[in-house]
Amino acid sequence: MTNSGDFIPDEQIEEFLMEAIEGDGATYGIKNLTQLLKDEHDLQINHKKVARLCKELGILLPQRQGNPKYPKRLVRNRIITAPNQLWQLDIKYGNIVGSRRFFFVACAIDVFDRSIVGYYRGPRCTAKDITGMLNEAIIRRQLQVIDDSNGRHCIVVRTDNGPQFISNLFGEFCEKNNVFHERIPPRSPNYNAYIESFFSILERDLFRRYEFTYFEEAYYEIDEFMEFYNHRRYHGALEECHP
Repeated sequence: MTNSGDFIPDEQIEEFLMEAIEGDGATYGIKNLTQLLKDEHDLQINHKKVARLCKELGILLPQRQGNPKYPKRLVRNRIITAPNQLWQLDIKYGNIVGSRRFFFVACAIDVFDRSIVGYYRGPRCTAKDITGMLNEAIIRRQLQVIDDSNGRHCIVVRTDNGPQFISNLFGEFCEKNNVFHERIPPRSPNYNAYIESFFSILERDLFRRYEFTYFEEAYYEIDEFMEFYNHRRYHGALEECHP
């Protein structure tokens, strides 16, 4: 919970922790990570819960040895000239009014045409949920798994450092499908500006307009919004891509 009384799902706190250990909190123990969550994210949280989440994530100090099988690749500037060159991917959560229940929306946006190429919504959001969504998007867009002997990839996918994206399952999926996965530096949402902008629209045009009283209601409205956004909503920024 925040100091203003808003409930925050554990998944969001886990993302805060992953960002912390990727950045200034790389050498922090439980005590300092707890204080960081209080100071930087305005949370009311105790060290016992932080210790539990760190244990679940496998990021207690003696275990922080990275993942040599799937090394971290930092973002680099890219010139995007066509669809399916770069997708940005992130996760947003909403809540069921009057309860401590949350739902999650994971979306992948094509940087070139600004369309949502795939999305997932559900009461939890795991690496399995996200890789399933990405697999469907790759099939839907008829992308081929390219032989990478010449350094070519099926698609570049850019994410933050959330636990779903640094998991072995996500790494295995990217390797199997020859997806080049790059991660933005901590506290650098501008590197994922297109998906951040979309989530701002989703927050303004959907989450602030409706109070969801049960999950099925939220999922129905999300599905309707995605259909509207991809097929009927006017996208002024696309004028630059399609003169």
